[in-house]
Amino acid sequence: MIRVITIEREYGTGGSDIAAGLAQTLGWRLIDQCLIDEVAQLARINHQLAERCDERIDPWYHRLGKAFWQGSIDRITALRNSEVFDSERMVQLASQVIEHAADTGECVIVGRGAACQLSKRADAFHVFLYGSHKHRARYLRERYPERGDLVEQDMESNDRRRAAYMRTFFKQEWNAPKLYHMMLNTCMGQDGVIDTILTATHLQRVNHAA
Repeated sequence: MIRVITIEREYGTGGSDIAAGLAQTLGWRLIDQCLIDEVAQLARINHQLAERCDERIDPWYHRLGKAFWQGSIDRITALRNSEVFDSERMVQLASQVIEHAADTGECVIVGRGAACQLSKRADAFHVFLYGSHKHRARYLRERYPERGDLVEQDMESNDRRRAAYMRTFFKQEWNAPKLYHMMLNTCMGQDGVIDTILTATHLQRVNHAA
């Protein structure tokens, strides 16, 4: 029986909204923005710092400096006392949150490489959401009118960032079909996507009237 659904998404498909709608439909917990808060608590840092590292890779100069630092003899004593929080540390702690959520079950998890991390779980169902360039641009202009024509740059940069994140930390191609049980075009609309996922997983809607 499916107890966990992961949602990976192209930028502009409304993936977070669809995941939230799916979680509400099932009466399950949504693991999305709350994951940032949980990581911040685990790391004892503020929300803003955790958010800056969420689904991102560190700049090349940070990684170069870190590689040099890790090779230093001083690392043994220094990092035990104060571990620098960066994207790699974010992934480590996010993985703990995701594993715990999956063990608890009845959750919808958005992004963060969850499809890779939970790939061996028989109770997890993995979905990739994509959409046409026109559909995504229209969604983003309605959602972020202040961005105007910049939404096309936003789509390209965010998709590239998510792909780099998956490649760096999970050694997988972000949109590879083999990672997912289902790849859905969100042009069918949120209700259509949710209905299709429910049909594929044989899950039932919560009776909110009860």
